[in-house]
Amino acid sequence: MTSKKKEKKPGWKELAEYDLIIGGGTAKDFKTGDWRTKRPVFVPEKCIHCLACWVYCPDAAVIVKEGKVVGFDYEFCKGCGICAHECPVKGKAIMMVSEKEVRDKRPKPEDEKAKK
Repeated sequence: MTSKKKEKKPGWKELAEYDLIIGGGTAKDFKTGDWRTKRPVFVPEKCIHCLACWVYCPDAAVIVKEGKVVGFDYEFCKGCGICAHECPVKGKAIMMVSEKEVRDKRPKPEDEKAKK
């Protein structure tokens, strides 16, 4: 039996002087999907639109329109809670809620069919 050795990629320290790194790091190509355990819930009536959540969000998941926070892009949010932590509003304009709680509150497909 032969074992494959994992090829180690060089780190930035191993790059020669004047080497070029093509493309910056960004979260726009990496959707979170539904693996997070918590999600931020926006409470618009408490928001002062200071944009601290937008500044600190590592995944650019805070949606801002015309200088005001309007919600979150859950395809990119990983549920880290930094936005809620950085919110300066007393009583918080962002609450972290468990995904299970959100899933349990969604109408089930069979419930929707029964309404018709």
